[in-house]
Amino acid sequence: MTPRLTRRHMLGTAASGAALLTAPRLGRAQMDKVRAGFVYVGPIGDHGWTYRHDVGRLDLEAALGDKVETSFVENVAEGPDAERVIRQLATGNDIVFTTSFGFMNPTVRVARQFPNVKFEHCTGYQTAENVAVYNAKFHEGRAVIGTIAGHMSKSGIVGYIGSFPIPEVVMGINAFQLAMRKVRPDCEIRVVWVNSWYDPGKEADAARTLIDQGADMISQHTDSPAPLQVAEERGVHGFGQASDMAAFAPNAQLTAIIDNWGPHYIQRTQAVLDGTWATQNFWHGLKDGEVEIAPYNPNVPSNVIEAAEAVRLGIIDGTVHPFAGPIKNQAGEVVVAEGESLSDEDLLKMDWYVEGVQA
Repeated sequence: MTPRLTRRHMLGTAASGAALLTAPRLGRAQMDKVRAGFVYVGPIGDHGWTYRHDVGRLDLEAALGDKVETSFVENVAEGPDAERVIRQLATGNDIVFTTSFGFMNPTVRVARQFPNVKFEHCTGYQTAENVAVYNAKFHEGRAVIGTIAGHMSKSGIVGYIGSFPIPEVVMGINAFQLAMRKVRPDCEIRVVWVNSWYDPGKEADAARTLIDQGADMISQHTDSPAPLQVAEERGVHGFGQASDMAAFAPNAQLTAIIDNWGPHYIQRTQAVLDGTWATQNFWHGLKDGEVEIAPYNPNVPSNVIEAAEAVRLGIIDGTVHPFAGPIKNQAGEVVVAEGESLSDEDLLKMDWYVEGVQA
């Protein structure tokens, strides 16, 4: 049985160069068993971000059996407490996965104190000899659901509930808007920031505010199903975040972006077992199966599903880039010319909005 320990906010630094691989380092000798610790920013019952990381941890246990022993600490605030929790896990584990952006600096500090422990930080960009980073191309999923919104929104107004204005979240908002505008050029996104990853009350209030302002679609980069539940009550549509939330909003949810962390956890823990673990920077998406699209609601018309699938499959085969030009910023200035597209490095330090975003 997995040891369950107990114990979330945000750093606001922009990423640079995060799409590049760090030079590999040699691993240690093979091991018979690996102890893996996980630090979660929310509760495993959030039905979103942390829930999906914990599903990945359980996938790891199922895949490696008695070769792995896992533990986790949930509800860890992104502040001084994080460093204490990470240090505690480092004393009894061979590898520690820290699963929120705000854990980056604490992870790096603790890693210096434990050079023989491997650390992997999710959504960050700082690496070291014993610190790797991993992320998912959530913006690819946003391009798919933005396409659906462009076809199905009647008002042309989408409400977007944001957690913190870091590049990962800004990138998702922009990808959604760009995809939606390809279908409906007059549409707009209105963003309400809740300054939390997981706060069902604030998320629900933000959804109500946006619907009252005319939004008939709700999207989010927060972790609870509360916005979708409000959408269900108010008769508008929305999209699940990080996991399939259809059980909470069977009529409102049109589809969801699903984070699939299991393969990464299995691969990296196996590398510790084999003595081949090396510090790297992973950024995978739809093509690699780290980002998935949940089944489409039966209420989504077949032509809309066809359009969404064209985007999804185009991203996978490389014929569609969510940030292909021409792209204008909020001021209406062309920032990406036709025939060009933004690089991974540009995306991972994104701190500006595209035309039609009110944020």
